[in-house]
Amino acid sequence: MPRKLVVMIGGVAFLIGCSGVLAIYFGKDRLLGLASASPNGLQCIDINLVTIRKDNRFWVRKYIRTNPTDGVTRVTTALRVAKAVYQEQKPDLVQVVVLDENGPTLRSDIRGRALGADVVYVPHPEKLADGSTETPVTARYYDGGASTAGLFYGEQITMLPRDIDTAIAGLKDLSDCDNALAADASAGDAKKDKLKAAIAAEEKAAAKQAKEQDNTPSPPEPKSTGNVRPGYDRNGEFIGADAAMDEKGPSAELDPTMTGAADRRSPVTN
Repeated sequence: MPRKLVVMIGGVAFLIGCSGVLAIYFGKDRLLGLASASPNGLQCIDINLVTIRKDNRFWVRKYIRTNPTDGVTRVTTALRVAKAVYQEQKPDLVQVVVLDENGPTLRSDIRGRALGADVVYVPHPEKLADGSTETPVTARYYDGGASTAGLFYGEQITMLPRDIDTAIAGLKDLSDCDNALAADASAGDAKKDKLKAAIAAEEKAAAKQAKEQDNTPSPPEPKSTGNVRPGYDRNGEFIGADAAMDEKGPSAELDPTMTGAADRRSPVTN
């Protein structure tokens, strides 16, 4: 054989042998720059959280992110998070989607190859009246890595029920992601509760003040200013007046200082 061909074959064999030794020594995942696989998945970070309450249904959808890893580890992480969410909140449906760190951020763009792994967990399928699912868990993933645009390549794998059961059985710890979104939501809920309490206190104080005003006795009617009709009452007692008022209204012809005695002659002088 020509010497050049021999050298080329020897070089290729040497490279293959070195790659195999490095893979054994460092591990395949570290050699490829991927996070090491774990039966419990990887740590993750929440990107978005959506809760839906409608028609006596409670659905939770989570978008999470992990370090670059293989498809099996991504879907295992999603299965773990779905089980953790159900244990904590007991929703009717949990969906967990794994995205790449460079993936889309708009919800309308999170579809297709942007979904590195997608898990839907319905603990009680019989409760779904529309019959949209018959199995408690469905899981799928792309077996390749992600591009610089955050889109995953490779073949899409839909896991068989027995493979899903095996992956769930291998989970050692049902832990959620580092849930910064939940912490923000809890702080927001605390602020809302505080605002509601302040509004309720104001309404209670206003109602108490209105009740006190209703129970306050009416002030006495002001004493007569003397603007009454001059003359005598039914017992013949003189009532007098200091202003001229008749049945039709005030009269400008009478002196306000008169007592009304001019309307009747005095029995003493006459």
